[in-house]
Amino acid sequence: MALLQISEPGQSPQPHQRKKSVGIDLGTTNSLVATVRSGIEAILPDEQGRDLLPSVVHYIPEGVSCVGYEAAEHNSTDPLNTLSSIKRLLGRGVDDIKTLGDTLPYEFTSDEGGMPRINTAYGVVSPIQVSAEILRKLAGRAELALGGMLDGAVITVPAYFDDAQRQATKDAATLAGIKVLRLLNEPTAAAIAYGLDTEVAEDESQQRLIAVYDLGGGTFDISILRLSKGVFEVLATGGDSALGGDDFDHAIANWLRIELAMGETLDVVEQRILLEAAKSAKQELSQKEQVEIEVLETALVLTREKMHELIDDLIEKTLKACKRSMRDAKIDVNSIDEVVLVGGSTRMPSVSEKVTELFGLKPKCSIDPDLVVAMGAAKQADVLVGNNTDGDMLLLDVIPLSLGIETMGGLTEKIIHRNTTIPVAKAQEFTTFKDGQTAMSIHVVQGDRELVSDCRSLARFELQGIPPMVAGGAKIQVSYQVDADGLLNVSARELSSGVESRIEVKPSYGLSDNEITQMLQDSFSHARDDMRLRGLREQQVEADRMLEDLRAAIEKDGQSLLDDSELQCLHLALDELQQLRENSEDHRQLAAQIETVGKTSEEFAARRMDASIKQALAGLSLDDALK
Repeated sequence: MALLQISEPGQSPQPHQRKKSVGIDLGTTNSLVATVRSGIEAILPDEQGRDLLPSVVHYIPEGVSCVGYEAAEHNSTDPLNTLSSIKRLLGRGVDDIKTLGDTLPYEFTSDEGGMPRINTAYGVVSPIQVSAEILRKLAGRAELALGGMLDGAVITVPAYFDDAQRQATKDAATLAGIKVLRLLNEPTAAAIAYGLDTEVAEDESQQRLIAVYDLGGGTFDISILRLSKGVFEVLATGGDSALGGDDFDHAIANWLRIELAMGETLDVVEQRILLEAAKSAKQELSQKEQVEIEVLETALVLTREKMHELIDDLIEKTLKACKRSMRDAKIDVNSIDEVVLVGGSTRMPSVSEKVTELFGLKPKCSIDPDLVVAMGAAKQADVLVGNNTDGDMLLLDVIPLSLGIETMGGLTEKIIHRNTTIPVAKAQEFTTFKDGQTAMSIHVVQGDRELVSDCRSLARFELQGIPPMVAGGAKIQVSYQVDADGLLNVSARELSSGVESRIEVKPSYGLSDNEITQMLQDSFSHARDDMRLRGLREQQVEADRMLEDLRAAIEKDGQSLLDDSELQCLHLALDELQQLRENSEDHRQLAAQIETVGKTSEEFAARRMDASIKQALAGLSLDDALK
């Protein structure tokens, strides 16, 4: 007999109270999503049981054709419409792309704001839109696994992502319909996944210094964390948001180009072929001493030793960043208690060897480096959404680059210095430089150079209504406030009059609120059109299949099984279907003609089946046929 469990209002069993939260690792090469089930972090796989989702989106004239593994299959055959490594473009301007060289061989354009956009068969798309497609796919996977809409997600970002890159990530999530609980630095997420906070919590007097070395497909981070009594305090962070496994692939691909004597200039198809071969060889050499590469009808042998020679300079850049971060944290290498490896590129033997040599410690890598970040993010999401009320973990991240203001002479006055713990708010007073000045232009910049021209411009706004005074008489307080996601708000206030102006910094390399709102509205207002186009596309595919199959059948058996009038009737039906396939915009009209052709060809199909059976039974006795 089944038992019915009854609970008082507000006291329903715990499983029914759990909110659906996930951690998302939006990666350059691969992305994935994780959740917490029964107190244990778990990766949510796709229907084929695959944990990873390649961060690849393929476009056709009608829109997005596929995301992930299916999209990656178009890498070599349709490179201009198959967008990968798009994370490297988030929050970047047109000038930034020039520094990437031919790493991303797409056809770029730009709007007035300076955000690069990519020309595809569908039209012009932004990096934020492409990233939103990847996030939407992951959210769909999670909702299917958890049985409902998500209540929130923690999305990880490289620790070295600046304000523009963080805002672009958040915009992509908004566009994908995901409620962002927090943007979490990837190294911090890895430390959470390893439970390093609980290890320290067992001895409240203990403090540990952790170095998290995160080398992914497109970015590198090094973070120095101090763990004490369940508090994660990031002492320093560094790295390069344009250095990762992709660059290793390009170094190997360049070697292939030279060995094959292909010349300096390659078309996009040749570039993709070499890159795919290089990536495959790099992965195999993590397990083998040498590998044979077959590319463009030529076989070449690449040894692990030769690959190390090709990429050693890139690995050395990461080690220099580690040393800088330790100097910023005011510690030496002997103070580090633990080293954690994160990111798929750390599987390379040369990487782990050099990290071990630098720190003099064997790194932690017991959790799959591809999965560890998403698992840590899921654990943090579980706390933030309210499921884990016992979670007393405190995360104290830092800003990676200083935030300042332009002063006379094009100089940068730093208001919040890099590696300052966030959230944080700081203010500084400025004054006018002309008699009777009634307005002041505020130029917000990010960077650690002295000249504004060497820093990144984040925003400009004006404080108007300043009472006219002699130069230096007015007192203007400029306040900077950075939230837990590393996003910035700036305000300026004249103290004697109280006039104030403020701005939420939306870097020019992100989408404006209006653009995001418009895109979301478009997704609703064009829903009916989108369904119609989908229906048309499906019927066009069915028409193509029918045309190809029937024409092949007629060519083979038409003359022997049909008389002239029947053959002519079938040809007329096929010609009309072909014409509708090419010209009709009405999927119902096309479906009706497909049905007509099906009925017209029924007798032909029956005769072919009869003929096939007769041929199979020819020469057999009744007893043989019945066996």
